Amino acid sequence: MMKDKSKDLLEVGVVVGTHGLKGDLKIRPLPTGDLALPGARTVYLRNSEGLPVRYQAVRSSPHKQNILLRLSGLENLAAVEGLVGASVLMDNADLPELDDDQFYWSDLEGLTVVDRQHGEIGRVVGMFSTPAHDILEIDGPAGEILVPAVEPFLVELDRDKDCLHVDLPEGLIPNSDDSP
Repeated sequence: MMKDKSKDLLEVGVVVGTHGLKGDLKIRPLPTGDLALPGARTVYLRNSEGLPVRYQAVRSSPHKQNILLRLSGLENLAAVEGLVGASVLMDNADLPELDDDQFYWSDLEGLTVVDRQHGEIGRVVGMFSTPAHDILEIDGPAGEILVPAVEPFLVELDRDKDCLHVDLPEGLIPNSDDSP
């Protein structure tokens, strides 16, 4: 999920298709977007010029691994077909509160990552979803490191120090002493 700094918007999904004849949009949630979208009342869709356009959500519900979203004023298939491919954003103020062990992508972006064995290994630069779990992309001196965003790898999120503590298994971080 990416944060739109100019509007304090968080990208929570992408329109991947339509569903039915009443204008439902099929949204593929980005990491942690599945936590925000089901209760959404207001969303923004990025138009072809890259500007966010505000819409009222009439209906939002889980459907398989997607979210179905119906928008006020766009309640037929012809009205929504052109929206396929658009980014779906929500205002940070409208995001639901999460449990202590949950987080939005924007909470992690840019954090320094410190491993129990190796010390500082880089910064969080991306996150993506797989069928099993979300993956954090960390960029640092050892290059790109992909870390499953699950226990036991994620140990502690220290919001005061902008630091994510991890405990990674041997072999996940390339050893600088190894020769190619």
